[in-house]
Amino acid sequence: MTTLKEPLADLGLHNVRVHLNPGVDELYSAALRLGEGVQAAGGPLAVRTNKTGRSPKDRFIVEDDLTRDTVWWGGFNTPIAPEVFDRLLAKMTAYAEGRELFVQQVFAGTDPHYRIGVRMVTEMAYHSLFIRNMFVRPAPQELQNFQADWTVLNIPSFKADPAVDGVRSDTFIIVNFTKKMIIVGGTQYAGENKKGIFGVLNFLLPERGVMPMHCSANMGESGDTALFFGLSGTGKTTLSADPSRKLIGDDEHGWTDQGIFNFEGGCYAKVINLNPEAEPAIYRTTQTYGTVLENVVLREDGTPDLDDGSLTENTRSAYPIDQIDNCQPGSVGGIPRNVVFLTADAYGVLPPISRLSPEQMMYQFISGFTAKIPGTEDGVTEPSPTFSTCFGAPFMPRHPGEYAKLLSEKVQASGARVWLVNTGWSGGMYGQGQRMSIRHTRAMINAALSGQLDEVSFEREPFFHLEIPTTVPGVPAEVLNPRDAWADKAAYDETARKLARMFRENFKRFENGVDPAVTASMPNPDA
Repeated sequence: MTTLKEPLADLGLHNVRVHLNPGVDELYSAALRLGEGVQAAGGPLAVRTNKTGRSPKDRFIVEDDLTRDTVWWGGFNTPIAPEVFDRLLAKMTAYAEGRELFVQQVFAGTDPHYRIGVRMVTEMAYHSLFIRNMFVRPAPQELQNFQADWTVLNIPSFKADPAVDGVRSDTFIIVNFTKKMIIVGGTQYAGENKKGIFGVLNFLLPERGVMPMHCSANMGESGDTALFFGLSGTGKTTLSADPSRKLIGDDEHGWTDQGIFNFEGGCYAKVINLNPEAEPAIYRTTQTYGTVLENVVLREDGTPDLDDGSLTENTRSAYPIDQIDNCQPGSVGGIPRNVVFLTADAYGVLPPISRLSPEQMMYQFISGFTAKIPGTEDGVTEPSPTFSTCFGAPFMPRHPGEYAKLLSEKVQASGARVWLVNTGWSGGMYGQGQRMSIRHTRAMINAALSGQLDEVSFEREPFFHLEIPTTVPGVPAEVLNPRDAWADKAAYDETARKLARMFRENFKRFENGVDPAVTASMPNPDA
C-alpha cells in the first residue's frame, strides 16, 4: 500500500486507508480479498455487478452560472441544484470515513495539449483496475508532480435516499463543472467511471476548437485515418479492431486541426457471442491477466462462456489498448479521410452501406438513429429503435448543433468521405430478418476505405435518398439494396415509410437550428 499524508484531505477524508496508484497485482489481491470477483482461467479478473449497464436517467449536471446557458438542458442533461450536490458529497465523505479506498492518478486524452489530469477515488478495487486499464497512465516522472484537474468519487455501496436527497433513485451520477468533480453512488457498473469524464471532455473541448466524438478510430498502412461513430452494440470496437489497420482507439476521440487523439488508454468491448475467428484480437483479451471481465458467466472449470447472456447481453472486457497487437503507438492519428456512421437498424430498412452528401451527414449525425441493444442500458431487455443525437446523446452536454457544426467544418476542411453503414438487420425486421454478416460489413468498409467504391456506380433509394453502391467486391448484389433482401416488397415499403416518419418526427425539435438544406434532405415517407 502506497500512501501520502492525508492524500484525500481536500475532500474532507482524513481517516481512510488509501492505496495510491496500485498496480495490477495489488489490485487483483485486493479484489479477491474483498470478494469482488474471481480469477478466471487464463488470468482475467471476472466480476459481477448490481447494475449491468449505465443509468442515464440517474445522471445529473449541476446547474449554476457556468452551465446555465451552455448546457443543452432536457433529455439526458438533467439539471440539479448545487445544494443537492453539496449535501450528497458531505454524506458520501462521512460514509467513507474509516474505509479502504483506491486512488488512481490518470490522464484523459493522449494529446498532451488537450488532456486533463483526473484523480479517480473508488471504493472497489476492481474499479481501480478498470480505471488503470481504461485511462492513460502517466509516466513515473509525470506522477511526481501530478496535478488533478478533476476528481471522481465513486462509492457504490453508498445509496441515496430519493425522498431526502433530491435525486431519482438510490443511484446517482452528478457532474459539477464549477467544482470540477463527479460523484457516483449506488452502481457498481464500471462504465460510469469513464463515461462521466468523457462527458466532461465533450463539454470542454469545443471551446478550444476540438471536435469531441463518440467514435472508434483506426489507421491504414498509408496513414489514412478512419472514424467509426455509433452507440454501444453497433460495431465500433469490432470494426475498428481490423488486423490490416492500426487501432487508435475504440470509443472516444478528439479531432483537432492536426489530427485525431484518443481520450482513453484502453478498450471496453462487448463480448457476448464473441467469435474467436472473426474477432481474434478482442477474444485474446478475454484470456489475459490484467483484463477485467464484467458480468461474463464462467463455466465450472473457470473458462469464460462468452455465449451465455443469462446475466446480461452487455458482457464486457476492459483491457489496456496495448493488448491489441496492432495498436497505434501513442493512440494518435492524422486527419481522417473517411467517416463512418454505424447504425443497428432493427427495422431492416437502411442499406448496409450508403454514401452521404454533406447535408445528409449533418442530418444523420444530429438524428443519430440506431437500436438499443439488450443490456447496454439498465432495464433494456429487447432491441428498440432510438434517436441519440451525435451518436452519443447521454455524453454530450452542449446543443447538438454545436457538435454538428464543428464536425461539418472538420469534414469540409479535410475532404473526408462520409458513409452510413447498417450493422443491424436485413431481409426483415428484428425477429424476422437476419443480422448483417460481419464478413460482408468488413468487405464493404474495406472497399470504402480503400477507395474502391469511388470507381463504382450508385443508385438512389426513394425513402431516405441514400446513394447505394451497385457492386461491392465480395458482397452479393442482393444484399446491397435492402428492398431486394425482403421477400415481401410491400412490407418493406410500409416499414420504410414508418421509419421515415419517425425520422421526420424526431427532427422537428432541431429544425429551427439547422441550415434549410439539411432539413431538405429529410426522408420522404410519401415516396
